[in-house]
Amino acid sequence: MEKIIGIIGGMGPLATCDLFEKIITNTKAARDQEHIRVLIDSNTRIPDRTEAVLRGGPSPVPEILRSARYLEEMGPDVLLLPCNTSHFYYEEIAGQLHTPLLHMPRLAVAELKRRGFRRVGLLATEGALAAGVYAGPLREAGIEALVPGPEEQRLVTELIYRGIKANDPDYDPGPVRRVLERLTEAGAETLLAGCTELSVAFERLLPGFPTVDPQLILARAAIRFVDAPLVEE
Repeated sequence: MEKIIGIIGGMGPLATCDLFEKIITNTKAARDQEHIRVLIDSNTRIPDRTEAVLRGGPSPVPEILRSARYLEEMGPDVLLLPCNTSHFYYEEIAGQLHTPLLHMPRLAVAELKRRGFRRVGLLATEGALAAGVYAGPLREAGIEALVPGPEEQRLVTELIYRGIKANDPDYDPGPVRRVLERLTEAGAETLLAGCTELSVAFERLLPGFPTVDPQLILARAAIRFVDAPLVEE
């Protein structure tokens, strides 16, 4: 019986596209018909998650649930949420669904632990950092998180919003590159892309750094969940 992956997308659209591409490129398939059926709702009406966490903006939960239920009507076997910050609301969301919802931060931390990392540089939105989306799982796994200072975080935030979300082809990643260099010099064994826009940024603007990509980990976990064959890493 055909199994289906559903993606609750739009946070942002480019990050949603990145996850879909990773599902395709990590599925071992020789022709169209061997790929996984994937349902995507790129719901760009979902309110900004950092605004909700930090400044009491509109909750993203109602729109996320609207997308999830729309997808559930088409019968997916698993749902994915390609936005790290939105996992602050994971229990509230998952508790109202009939379909399993994978938890990207927990999957990423489990992979860090499996690979033996003890100290990582954590890059994420201000909302994800304040909400402890990664801090809790990392602490439980015995992994130390090194985070940017306030001015460094401002640069990371600008990269997320002005560089990737705004799709600026002329955006200069140099200042953030220096932030990553400092974290590496401070002892980070790898850098964790704890924002889906950063998953895109590391590939397009910041190549060459040792990086763990939760989007890639989520894509491969979803492929395994639906019993499809994986491309070997």
